[in-house]
Amino acid sequence: MRILVADDDPVSLRMMERTLEKSGYEVITVSNGREAASELSKRDCPRIALIDWMMPELDGPGVCGAVRSRSHDSYVYIVLLTSRQSTEDVVKGLGAGADDYLTKPCNPDELKARLRAGLRILELEDKLVFAREQMRFRATHDALTSLWDRDSIFALLKSELSRSSREKTPVSVMICDIDHFKQINDTHGHLVGDEVLQQVSTRLQELIRPYDGVGRYGGEEFLIVLGRCNATGLRKRAEEVREGICRSPFLTKSGPVSVSISVGAITIDDWNKTTQIEPFLEEADAALYRAKASGRNLVVYVEETVAL
Repeated sequence: MRILVADDDPVSLRMMERTLEKSGYEVITVSNGREAASELSKRDCPRIALIDWMMPELDGPGVCGAVRSRSHDSYVYIVLLTSRQSTEDVVKGLGAGADDYLTKPCNPDELKARLRAGLRILELEDKLVFAREQMRFRATHDALTSLWDRDSIFALLKSELSRSSREKTPVSVMICDIDHFKQINDTHGHLVGDEVLQQVSTRLQELIRPYDGVGRYGGEEFLIVLGRCNATGLRKRAEEVREGICRSPFLTKSGPVSVSISVGAITIDDWNKTTQIEPFLEEADAALYRAKASGRNLVVYVEETVAL
């Protein structure tokens, strides 16, 4: 665990550094409050800080206030070091954002005990953050495939269309459907079918750009949103996706399963009017149906533009 120590007294600073290093901490030292605030404003900053109250440029409470005004999430546990013992001073320090305080000169055993308490609080805070992120993920992602769920990928498409209309840049959409998926379920069982869905989802994520979106549209269908992608780019990307899925079998509990997809694809690059996402999806869905009817493992494009 890294720990920041801020003190303008070089003797006190060195003594504190030695004590903490013997306890297994990686110590970062600074000699004034401005440097302390700067270090603790970094995203990879130490999670525990020992801050002397009286320092040049910025005092301990000032450092606390600067740290608590940060926008990023990782919490820093701050202990103020002070020779002040009045209730008013303690209240001022805690009110500025300190989590604890120690009277100088510090008793080494008390220092270690306070830091252990700080570590327990940080561990609890990390668990709460993790639980919050898990809840947020489950609220927006499909449970089986871990892709965006239907509502979330629709929201992403709406956002891309709005941005596209403002910036006059194209958006492309693909609806992908696993060919003969019912046959996979009937032959190998639904558990293998679930494996195929999961592995197709993983491969789709690998085949798109980091800033594109892919979601589960329903059943064995997937919706891919390609921001700032024109018709030429769509043809390249769609073929890469189609070929990427069928290039090698998926390994399942039942053995290798060969999979292909059919794709209906559309580019939206006319901004004469504003509309909802449904007309675009209907056009892409109709193109998908034509791909299925034409033999599958095929991309069919909506040739005509659809106005925003």
